[in-house]
Amino acid sequence: MGRCGECRAWGSVAEAAPAATGGAGPRTVATAVSTPAVPIGQVSGEAAAFRSSGVPELDRVLGGGLVPGAALLLAGEPGVGKSTLLLEVAAQTARRRHRTLYVTGEESASQVRLRADRTGGVQDELYLAAETDLGAVLGQVEAVRPTLLVVDSVQTIGAADTDGVPGGVTQVKEVAAALIRVAKTRGITVVLVGHVTKDGSIAGPRVLEHLVDVVLHFEGDRGSRFRMVRAVKNRFGPVDEVGCFDLAADGITAVTDPTGLFVEHHAQRVPGTCVAVAMEGRRPLLAEVQALVTPSPAERPRRTTSGLDSSRVHMVLAVLQQHCGIRTNASDVFASTIGGARLLEPATDLALAVALASSHLGSAPPLGAVVLGEIGLAGEVRRVRDLSLRLAEAARQGFATAIVPASRGVGESGAPRQVDGMKVVEVGIVGEALRMLGIAGDRGRAHS
Repeated sequence: MGRCGECRAWGSVAEAAPAATGGAGPRTVATAVSTPAVPIGQVSGEAAAFRSSGVPELDRVLGGGLVPGAALLLAGEPGVGKSTLLLEVAAQTARRRHRTLYVTGEESASQVRLRADRTGGVQDELYLAAETDLGAVLGQVEAVRPTLLVVDSVQTIGAADTDGVPGGVTQVKEVAAALIRVAKTRGITVVLVGHVTKDGSIAGPRVLEHLVDVVLHFEGDRGSRFRMVRAVKNRFGPVDEVGCFDLAADGITAVTDPTGLFVEHHAQRVPGTCVAVAMEGRRPLLAEVQALVTPSPAERPRRTTSGLDSSRVHMVLAVLQQHCGIRTNASDVFASTIGGARLLEPATDLALAVALASSHLGSAPPLGAVVLGEIGLAGEVRRVRDLSLRLAEAARQGFATAIVPASRGVGESGAPRQVDGMKVVEVGIVGEALRMLGIAGDRGRAHS
């Protein structure tokens, strides 16, 4: 045919051989294998051994370090410090005489050099390239032959033979697949920087998260220097670890003991404050909860929270009113954390209740006290996970007293005991916890 009967174009019909068919349709014919299968016990694991990234907190999250042939995706909001962190990882890797290639698609090479000068990241084995074409990136890999490849970011790289614009679904899939193929065949660790959407999820197709081996989220508050790296997916280690960092003008540094960032050391007793122990992954962190309860001139009092779950704040206020006689329905309530900490787990309910009751009644809890426990709607204090780890961290920080849920059951209390030199008092209901701290309301004393 010279002309197609459907599109009416000349010379567009091409001859093709018919597909091989069997009795039920097309069938795939077995071909020669590239590598024969062997028993799993005979497969060597040396080629996939961990190699330190030079950043201890990142190694903690990854489960030991970088794995040759692995593909990592680091996502975070703009300005949170993704490029600064990866430039530090690249510099530390190059300092260990491992050739590293840093490909930037968002900045020029001179701009990245300025950041490297400021953070001390200029190394002989660190190679820098500014490319936005996938073919050029692969050519740089062929020329440099690195052990670590950093691409900042995957949404800025485009493939010339693929439809769509850079950052689109088709382009991101093709670019990520090509870079991952290079990582697997050459044993290169590839780190991809990814953008996030307005709701905080990773931009681009969901298949991108399935293609890579590790997905990391870089989190932090714009008003704080504190940053966290959290593993969402990790084929080589745990997914319940977090790494803590301090982002400053001269670079980013690991924070191995971040507890002091979230606790304000008061010289005297202050109403409306209480210290809790939260779990970030498998790491216990002490954090201070502050509350301010003041009479409201408005018909509808305000409820403002920062770093806390607003729904749990409302629930704790209702429990205090119903079971402890602490009425705040005519008061403005402000509740927040110190240092940008986010306390979203139920284990901090009791500390929040103590802070709210303390502010409302004007009675401060004793210094050196830490409070743990989840609060139920019936006013009971429920047990929390990893209690021993939390108590050990509080004792290490020098706290003298801990108020914890009863170990024998909900609503029951036990005799005080000592844990690493710290007095541990078990309580069964909220009113009893307030009474032990000397800030109970009338109904709290009645329940106790």
